[in-house]
Amino acid sequence: MHQGKIIIADDDAVLRLDLRTMLECMGHTIVGEADNGESVCALGRRLRPDLFILDVMMPRMNGLQVAEIVSQERLGAVLMLTGYSDVPLIEQATRAGVLAYLVKPFRQQEMQPAIEIAISRYRELRALEGARDVAQEQIETNRLVGRAKRVLMERHEISDQEAFRRLNAQALATERPLREIAECILLASGVCDDPPVKRPR
Repeated sequence: MHQGKIIIADDDAVLRLDLRTMLECMGHTIVGEADNGESVCALGRRLRPDLFILDVMMPRMNGLQVAEIVSQERLGAVLMLTGYSDVPLIEQATRAGVLAYLVKPFRQQEMQPAIEIAISRYRELRALEGARDVAQEQIETNRLVGRAKRVLMERHEISDQEAFRRLNAQALATERPLREIAECILLASGVCDDPPVKRPR
């Protein structure tokens, strides 16, 4: 069972208190509360919770607007509380990045499954994004290394294998990533328009 850090956002103080009590009884930690959308975003950026529990109707920014910002900035999972269950609202919520929702009034036994769904889906999405980013990084590295090999092959009249061996040897000798070595060669040759990007070792 996920026991996470949660931000609660609802303009009804009584509902927030009831929700806090319920969630703490379930073992969760409430790291912040807000009664309007702008405050939720500020809290989320500072506290980075596992989950936002948002009411749809809030002043200064409604729950759907907050959910969209939270989703875009990857601040955490979003569980929406709503008094409505119509299809258009659910579709809006899904587009905004809401990963689970509960229709008021809800019971405690409905809350934990909704939390589990929201946090699990969020983690799955982040894992997929991470895998995609790694794949894109590798594609770009392969492209730059290929261009750097061609530069070395033309300059020194060597084979593809020898050019790659020299790139690898330089990377090992300087303890720098292969991509960075390739970028430096391209930059020095006037082939690369952008300066090499410094990456943590």
